[in-house]
Amino acid sequence: MLSACKQTISTSFQRVGVRCLGSVVPEVKISDFGVKNEPVLQYLKGSKERKELEEALKKTAATTEEVPIVIGDKEFKTDDVRYQVCPHNHKKKLAKFYYANKDLLNKAIDTAVETQKKWDRTPIPDRLKIWEKAASLMANEYRQTLNAATMLGQAKTVIQAEIDSAAELIDFFRLNAYFLKEATKYQPISENPKVTKNSMRYRGIDGFIAAVSPFNFTAIGGNLAYTPALMGNAILWKPSDTALLSNWVIFKICREAGVPPGVVNFVPADGPVFGDTITASKYLAGINFTGSVPTFTRLWTQVGQNINKYINFPRLIGECGGKNYHFVHPSADVTTVVNGTIRSAFEFCGQKCSACSRMYVPESLWPKIKEGLLAERAKLKIGDPTDYESFTSAVIDDKAFKRIKGYIDHARNSPNLEIIGGGKCDDSTGYFIEPTIVVTKDPKDKIMVEEIFGPVLTIYVYKDSQLQETVELVGNSTQFALTGAVFAQDENWLKKAIEDLKMTAGNFYVNDKSTGSVVGQQPFGGARLSGTNDKAGGPHYVLRWGNPQAVKETFVPLTEISYPYMNQ
Repeated sequence: MLSACKQTISTSFQRVGVRCLGSVVPEVKISDFGVKNEPVLQYLKGSKERKELEEALKKTAATTEEVPIVIGDKEFKTDDVRYQVCPHNHKKKLAKFYYANKDLLNKAIDTAVETQKKWDRTPIPDRLKIWEKAASLMANEYRQTLNAATMLGQAKTVIQAEIDSAAELIDFFRLNAYFLKEATKYQPISENPKVTKNSMRYRGIDGFIAAVSPFNFTAIGGNLAYTPALMGNAILWKPSDTALLSNWVIFKICREAGVPPGVVNFVPADGPVFGDTITASKYLAGINFTGSVPTFTRLWTQVGQNINKYINFPRLIGECGGKNYHFVHPSADVTTVVNGTIRSAFEFCGQKCSACSRMYVPESLWPKIKEGLLAERAKLKIGDPTDYESFTSAVIDDKAFKRIKGYIDHARNSPNLEIIGGGKCDDSTGYFIEPTIVVTKDPKDKIMVEEIFGPVLTIYVYKDSQLQETVELVGNSTQFALTGAVFAQDENWLKKAIEDLKMTAGNFYVNDKSTGSVVGQQPFGGARLSGTNDKAGGPHYVLRWGNPQAVKETFVPLTEISYPYMNQ
């Protein structure tokens, strides 16, 4: 129904007059079927949304919200007390919460397993109504509460929060419900309905699904926990410690919308304790994960070691980040390259799975691109996310600060690397790191290969005569394959590049930055060590959490065993 590649690249290729993937298919929009993406509000001076946001920010900042563990319809607190702080002001405690221990996690498993049996009997149309109500609450009454929790708790600027915790979150709820409704319209062939009727019904999976969500997108937390629930599953949701408050707001909204107790259980926990407990249960039906490669690998290994004890083969869906690239051809438009790269590399401090982290630039364009990047970088204001002039703010926590600083220190001390912009780090008040631009002589230095997840862009300047050899570096120098972008006006080269770089990215952009996928427009995910590429935001993602059953009903008696030819 929807073509991810068509939606992603059609605009760029119309601009240069090329159809790289062969014949053009008629464009089909989700809006043609009565559903569309949530508009992104602009927050201009004097606007209603700006006033409402400022009120929500004041209210959220005024208290330290206490967040309990929730299992079924009961709340729990433990002696293991934690706090979520503001990354840009780490002395400010935003939320107080508790880690669930092994006993509570096992209680949550038992609750989810029992609840799943009842929830699965809830008709799909009734579930769809709950999801629409939740989306409506997110879009209206609680929009600015979600944005405020995301801005203060995850240090997102106004626009980054609006795109994430409002528009994308709402899109996940509305469009996944739409995709499920459309899927249920399919019924198998019944050649003679008076004799035999064939049908398909969609069930959840008996057991429980574990949802492990990251800090960087509030919307991802909502999607990981509630999309499997939409299909009739019951969930143990382990939110990120550093996105605790915004995820808690989602949980409360969904309970208000009508999601029954026990369908989603809110269980913050220590990562290894959570992983060890869920993978030891025979009722584990799946893991829905976004996070690091080592963590997902650990979970997958544990599932493999316990495979003989499970009542189902667990579904494993994971998105693990990337080492995303911008590849610049000598025919590229310099202004587009510069502006797209600054946004992709440095918005939200580069803490997006899709952020541009490595860049390949031809010698012929390097002087102009270098000048443009440094000029634009110098204009960026780094500060409090509630300041409307801030382009970006602090990185998420002390661990991220130390990790990212380590790469900057490596660049400062390596003879093959040169920091040409930024490089300063200061964690005295918040975890602030300047947007940093590095030039490398070695395209396989670790700074060009390893995921940094911070505001560090490394550039390799290649000789124009070595264009093809440099293209080959994109795919063979790193194990990630999440997003990538090419910039060129040369139509013949674009056709070739799309084939040469086919396996280097799950989301591919032409003359556009490597970030900014939209639910329903560019279904998101990558392969290799970037994940299982199940395309969140696409029409098939919700079905990955289904357990369909084919039913054949026969209305005439079977009167004999033999076949006609046997009696001739």
